[in-house]
Amino acid sequence: MEQPDAPIAAAEAGAAAEIAGDAYIIRALELADLSKGFCDLLAQLSPSPPLSEEAFRARFAELAALGADHLVLVAEEAATGRLAAAGAVLVERKFIRRCGLVGHLEDVVVDAAARGRGLGERLVRRLVEHARGRGCYKVILNCTTELKGFYAKCGFEEKNVQMGLYF
Repeated sequence: MEQPDAPIAAAEAGAAAEIAGDAYIIRALELADLSKGFCDLLAQLSPSPPLSEEAFRARFAELAALGADHLVLVAEEAATGRLAAAGAVLVERKFIRRCGLVGHLEDVVVDAAARGRGLGERLVRRLVEHARGRGCYKVILNCTTELKGFYAKCGFEEKNVQMGLYF
């Protein structure tokens, strides 16, 4: 099923490349993005050891098999080919709301050097549009207190309390 450089769920997701301003292309994650700084970008969210190419390829294949229920988007700087932002939306299948669907935004990050240019808002908008297009009745996320203002600008409202149990 995996193709060497096939974007994750691009056909089903309507995730054709979009020019963000003139400097960035927002598109689905590709295998080649490992060498374009994808893991370095994610490390700005949470420290983690580097991935081998084999591990990256295996996880890419797993996510690709989920089709449009798991979309990872990246923003590539057109001039350099380096990745400046990334984010994912996962579609959860529920029993409530007549077997409704919920979108979960995860791992949204903009490179420190590219912040303040509206790139994060464009990326979040694309992820939310994907969830809406899949039929989700809501999109939810967890964020730090410092990022509440950013997500409010993207249309999100504070709801409930986040709790976690880490292993």
